[in-house]
Amino acid sequence: YGMPLVAVEDLPIRHSPDDTEAFVAIGYKKMNKIRQSVYEEIKSLGFVLASFIHPRASTSTTSEFGENVFIFEENTIQPYVKIGNNTVLWSGNHVGHHSVIGDHCFISSHVVVSGSCKIGNNVFVGVNATFHDSLEIADECLIGAGALITKSTKPKEVFLASRTKPSTKDSEGLGF
Repeated sequence: YGMPLVAVEDLPIRHSPDDTEAFVAIGYKKMNKIRQSVYEEIKSLGFVLASFIHPRASTSTTSEFGENVFIFEENTIQPYVKIGNNTVLWSGNHVGHHSVIGDHCFISSHVVVSGSCKIGNNVFVGVNATFHDSLEIADECLIGAGALITKSTKPKEVFLASRTKPSTKDSEGLGF
């Protein structure tokens, strides 16, 4: 899109915080802490951090979004949702009403966060994970792909869904 990419160390030399917004485009390694570190460094230099919400994301006018938020297409953000700073929502998620997603989180694709959930800081959520309503995910939890979370968690817990095992019958034997 014709926008320059600038190394963090060159940012204050090439641009003034008075007329430049920055965006930290770093993935989820080390529970999002690498992205968090760069975000905090740029913020400490006085820069405003831009956010992007894809035009094909459905958001409510009552929802709140922090800085350096990136929300891909086909996300549904229901009313009264709060999304913290430096958080990424990949494609096709559903975030239920009155839910809160903390700072420095990464929510993969097709995740369902039911209503009134609270997701802490530095949380990673894998593809197709589902959260029951009104629960709390503590800071630095790793929720694996396909996990079904029905109770609140403790800090740094890891939840991995069991792999689906093949049936003892083949498709013909099932009469399908």
